[in-house]
Amino acid sequence: MTTRGCTLIQWFPRLLLVTLPVLALIAVSPAQAEYDWGLPEWLDPPLVPADNPISQAKVDLGHRLFFDLDLSGPRYMACATCHEPALGFTDGRETSVGITGDIHPRNSMGLVNVAYHRVLTWADPALDNLEDQVRVPLFGINPIEMNVAGNELSVLNNFINDPIYPGMFAAAFPEADGAIDYDLIAKALATYVRTMVSARSPYDLYTYGGNENAMTEAALRGEDLFYSERLNCGVCHSGIHFTDAIPLPTFHNNGLYNIDGEGGLPDGNRGLFEHSGDLGDMGRFRTPSLRNVAVTGPYMHDGSLPDLDAVIDHYAAGGQAARLGDRSPLASEFVTGFELTDQEHADLKAFLESLTDETFLTDLRFQTPFQ
Repeated sequence: MTTRGCTLIQWFPRLLLVTLPVLALIAVSPAQAEYDWGLPEWLDPPLVPADNPISQAKVDLGHRLFFDLDLSGPRYMACATCHEPALGFTDGRETSVGITGDIHPRNSMGLVNVAYHRVLTWADPALDNLEDQVRVPLFGINPIEMNVAGNELSVLNNFINDPIYPGMFAAAFPEADGAIDYDLIAKALATYVRTMVSARSPYDLYTYGGNENAMTEAALRGEDLFYSERLNCGVCHSGIHFTDAIPLPTFHNNGLYNIDGEGGLPDGNRGLFEHSGDLGDMGRFRTPSLRNVAVTGPYMHDGSLPDLDAVIDHYAAGGQAARLGDRSPLASEFVTGFELTDQEHADLKAFLESLTDETFLTDLRFQTPFQ
């Protein structure tokens, strides 16, 4: 571990290494402790709910279900359709498209390390566990995603009549007496998604693994910029997971829109306001993690920024609305804008690219089993 150029903010992820093991001793169940997460020593596994203990058989079942096209009404969309492993489990689109052609209003969030979050979507504070969240794309109708609603029996029969699935369900849920239902499907999917933990990026190898050669000089200069008071990136993108939404949910307005001069956003895509009704929540979205951020574009809740260069320009201007000439009055106090030289821009981008975990992106545990 290096102490090169560390500010107090930079030390925050290191400090978490001291506190997280203590929390884990309190919260880890025996079933969780028995499963081999394959994580480095410095990172504790995510918590596992007592009513859905983890097992290898359950992970294997969830893995297969996640990539199976049969888990959709017309049988040609899988969870992996919108969450591709090579893209950090995003889909590369501005916003996702459902199986019937419905356009989703939001950008597909990456699933990397999602199990550490207490709130699981861009702006819904009530959706706080994976077992509930995985049901949304299955049964949601506004917009339609996988179109299971209305086709529940036919989709379920795909697995009941399959030569492989009955044995996998029995192994994963021996207490279910051979049942195959959506409750078990949700538990298996949630268990698999819970294992999507990325922790071996060049940044990790350098910061926590002691490999002094893991990061380039440009990336190290970019890290100093990232955590500097001038840029303030590390205020919202803090900690091991590069988000202040862990362990408690946090939402910010980053100044992306100001369509009415009062901080307004397009109808139907106005963030936390749509759940709270509080005008102060207009445009506030959960802070996403930056892990594997270089492969998860386009960016923002609506995919409106195409690449990392555009994202850096957005924050340098104090928000996209400000860059276009009319700063949002609701923008976070941390989105103040800054100036960068061309070299500093390149260095900051190099740091963000150092958060890419190629080992995770190519791990066979997270590739399709249908080969």
